[in-house]
Amino acid sequence: MTIPQTLHVVIVAFEMTIKQAMTDAFIIFGVIVQPMMIAILALYMLGERGDEIAIFVVIGSGLSGLWTNVVFSSGNSITSERRTGTLEALVGIPTPLHVVVFGKNLAFVVQSLLSMVASYTLASLIFGYPLTVESPFQFIISIILSVLSFVCFGLMLAPLFVINPDVQRWQNGLEYPVFILAGFLFPIALLPIWTSPISYILSPYWAAQALHITSHAQPGFQQLGLSWLAMISLSVIYILISRFLFRRLSVKARMDATLNLQ
Repeated sequence: MTIPQTLHVVIVAFEMTIKQAMTDAFIIFGVIVQPMMIAILALYMLGERGDEIAIFVVIGSGLSGLWTNVVFSSGNSITSERRTGTLEALVGIPTPLHVVVFGKNLAFVVQSLLSMVASYTLASLIFGYPLTVESPFQFIISIILSVLSFVCFGLMLAPLFVINPDVQRWQNGLEYPVFILAGFLFPIALLPIWTSPISYILSPYWAAQALHITSHAQPGFQQLGLSWLAMISLSVIYILISRFLFRRLSVKARMDATLNLQ
């Protein structure tokens, strides 16, 4: 496929997924309601520490919405096609399946940014916190890199959940441990030291680092550059793993013909 053709497929998949997701009550709950509940509880417990903690909570609760959508929506982006009976058709068309899944996952992650907007509005209107971003330009770059890294993470989960359904059974258990290990609402320095290497291989941790740094301080280039480089590097690794998994999925489809079986 040429680059224009690939972009066209991504855009079409993005548009269709956005339209479908806006009518899905589960996605709306995970994107808006759950992050707002987390923000309310965190602001209630930590609000006495001042305005700086408010923007920290807003970013953390917003990231929780992003991660929830990656685990459930992006992770199920292939299994949902199986349930609707369209997976065989997607595998059989000339367009590579991973291109379609990338467009779907991009839609889910971009939609999840609504959780950050909802948390921002909640903190500003209900709790009266004056929320400001200290480094807006670096913050925007961090948002873009975070979105791409979350999409790549979902691109790795989607074929894995199909190839090995046993992994998918742990789907619910993947949500809150990453909230903790990625330091969405508190630093990982509070955790046991042996958990740090796990945090370092998770792109959500570096996304949280970059967004927290740029939202409430003037970051140093070395500190922020490390987070950006880590997100880019991990995204490349996730893509390489996803390519291997998609090849396995393609072989499984042609040899076993069990795509429509769970």
